[in-house]
Amino acid sequence: MHGAVLLDENDEVIRPALIWCDQRTEAQSKELERSIGLDRLIQLTCNPPLTNFTLTKLLWVREHEPQNWQRVRKIMLPKDYVRLRLTGESAIDVADASGTLMLDVAHRAWSSEVLTKTGIDVKLLPKLYESQEICGKLSAAGAEATGLQVGTPVVAGAGDQAAGAVGMGITRAGVVSATIGTSGVVFAATDRPSLDPKGRLHTFCHAIPGRWHVMGVTQSAGLSLRWFRDRFGAGPDDGRDPYERMSAEAATVPAGSEGAFWAPYLMGERTPHLDPFARAAFVGLSASHTRAHLIRAVLEGVAYSLKDTFTIFDEINVPAERIRLGGGGGARSPLWQQIQADVYAHEVEILKAEEGAAYGAAILAGVGSGVWKSVDEACDAAVSVAKRVGANIEVSAAMQHGYKTYRRIYPALHSIFVENQSSSAH
Repeated sequence: MHGAVLLDENDEVIRPALIWCDQRTEAQSKELERSIGLDRLIQLTCNPPLTNFTLTKLLWVREHEPQNWQRVRKIMLPKDYVRLRLTGESAIDVADASGTLMLDVAHRAWSSEVLTKTGIDVKLLPKLYESQEICGKLSAAGAEATGLQVGTPVVAGAGDQAAGAVGMGITRAGVVSATIGTSGVVFAATDRPSLDPKGRLHTFCHAIPGRWHVMGVTQSAGLSLRWFRDRFGAGPDDGRDPYERMSAEAATVPAGSEGAFWAPYLMGERTPHLDPFARAAFVGLSASHTRAHLIRAVLEGVAYSLKDTFTIFDEINVPAERIRLGGGGGARSPLWQQIQADVYAHEVEILKAEEGAAYGAAILAGVGSGVWKSVDEACDAAVSVAKRVGANIEVSAAMQHGYKTYRRIYPALHSIFVENQSSSAH
């Protein structure tokens, strides 16, 4: 999602794509806030100007690489470039387009006001489709590259979060997913564009016509655990998966990590702080803490960070009646499943299909090709719960106290982040 793929008149790539987690565009984000106005931008696009979004990347290229910008004839997101190569068609779905900061999310159309005020020509942008709509057919070149038949229909699809939500059956209000991949996302389907007036959540079109979704993002969720593994190892090799070994090690210490906390801001943070300069920290360490405490603190810190989104859901009246876990880390680790149930103070569900976004994309293709009449019908038929994990009442009560402490860490460290950024700028 959000990546900027820039093509010339021959559909050749002009420069390497600026991907979703690239943070170089802080100045462009601030300029959008100044020129259009934060409140107006949220009204137009349902989102604040963040460094992750595509528009900020376009403005950065225009400012810093004018020669490259002059050659731009098409702007695409990464998956849509793949589609272009498969079909020859320039297309995008409204769900993924919602993360460009150029879409009028409420009306599911490109925002003429944003494009006019930023000087982006709508002719550079792909045609918009709903996610299950067929937008092209496999060309001869696409068939040769994939081994599939010429003429195979290709649906618009969706970004990983909306597709993943379809794969997890997050299609109706009240069902929420908490997914831990590299980043972490808490995702709720809505029947209307639910706005957080403070811009801490993203409001996007869903991969279902006439529906939207609201989501909060932790930049470094599974990345936090991978960072720890890469820097400090996974412990003695006993033939098990490294993450299984780390999870088993973390399980040897009590919930709450005996006062150790992890603030997972390795790449800045989106929800709720909107701060690209936030930095990660272990807090509360003593001489008695071990590797196991630190690993468990990482697992708990990521869950606390995701709980921030549930807290905002409560504020803006987005219901969370059922919580489903997804992603390679958060859904597969029994310890992380239990930690999330305890931190969220809510039973969580684990699904039979673990493929997430790929499974959702297949469901959308099935709807587009007539296997099912609607995404709702498809999800009712193809998505099922494998097990449920309930919260431990006593542990969960302790984790709610821990969450209150966790929420004090960012404000306490914020002045340090600002000071570090100021000194690095000079």
